[in-house]
Amino acid sequence: MSTMMLHHPNAQARQASTMRLTRRGRLVVLLLALGIVLAVGFSLASGSVATEDAGTPDATRVVMVGSGDTLWDIAADVAPEGDTRAMMDEISRLNALDSSMVTIGQKLIVPDE
Repeated sequence: MSTMMLHHPNAQARQASTMRLTRRGRLVVLLLALGIVLAVGFSLASGSVATEDAGTPDATRVVMVGSGDTLWDIAADVAPEGDTRAMMDEISRLNALDSSMVTIGQKLIVPDE
């Protein structure tokens, strides 16, 4: 004699709908989602000093800031045809500088043209 179990067709649906996240569970899900968003944001925000052309990086060299040097002085020394302002912008970009302040002994990447 076999035993047959009868199930209501919606029994699994009702059982699944009673599962709820606890307050801690909701917090964990929220923090995981926030972590993913931040990780993606940081990876998109990180810059590269490479050119837009794949496989052709900018030629650069490193200079050390000396006593009395300013970013303007350094840019003027390496700027082709005297375009000092554009070279300051390029040096700032290559070194991720927030300002034009430089300190003695600081090493800066500059274009090697």
